[in-house]
Amino acid sequence: MPYDPPTHRVERSLRATTGAKVIAGVDEVGRGAWAGPVTVCAAVTGLRRPPEGLTDSKLLTARRREELAEVLADWVTAHALGHAGPEEIDELGMTAALRLAAVRALEALPVRPDAVILDGKHDYLGEPWRVRTVVKGDISCVAVAAASVLAKVRRDALMAELGADHAEFGFDANAGYPAPVHKAALAELGPTPHHRLSWSYLDALPRWRHLKKVRPLDPAEIPAPRGAAGRPTATDGQLDFFSAASDGDGEPATGAVSTQPADAPRLGV
Repeated sequence: MPYDPPTHRVERSLRATTGAKVIAGVDEVGRGAWAGPVTVCAAVTGLRRPPEGLTDSKLLTARRREELAEVLADWVTAHALGHAGPEEIDELGMTAALRLAAVRALEALPVRPDAVILDGKHDYLGEPWRVRTVVKGDISCVAVAAASVLAKVRRDALMAELGADHAEFGFDANAGYPAPVHKAALAELGPTPHHRLSWSYLDALPRWRHLKKVRPLDPAEIPAPRGAAGRPTATDGQLDFFSAASDGDGEPATGAVSTQPADAPRLGV
């Protein structure tokens, strides 16, 4: 399907309004998977013309993503990847795990960015990072589109590696998402060391339900009752806004727990 190529409009706006010179685009993959890490890429591209065909990784075939990732690795000014593994996701919740992976990626860049463009509407980074959130930034913004492709290709390769000892789960094809082959293997064999054990898919597996991990809620994370006439109170809605049900990876997305605050600040950059 035809699509408009991404532009440097957001980067130019940040340069003009904040004086930022080094701007990183950030995107994640793996949020809705049942197994494997959540992976974040931070990419710095400058204002050069992007490679032909660059767009959101979800709009590309696997073969085209891999071809483009090879080009991007040489074309970008700099890029780095960060991961948060299943144990960290179980311990922290998805929102905090996303932040951890993003910080790891940003701090691995050779130069600290003056500003960061996050795909989506939620700022899960917060201070001290100067953040601008852009809905569908992986389609419209060059740096974020580059990050989306690099993150997807790297995580897919990582899941294929992790799946070498667990062929029945088909990680090389489903990347840890709940495909039929994956579900069947889970029911028969139980979770691997790469599975997220705090997620609700285990509730539907009586044989393995005893393995489920429950992360204690901090009192600040517990939603208060709704106010009069159904109006939300000050703490209403404090659930993890990065649940699998709202996964942005373009994959089947079910089975996550939701326990992190949904009201992270959106910085006015």
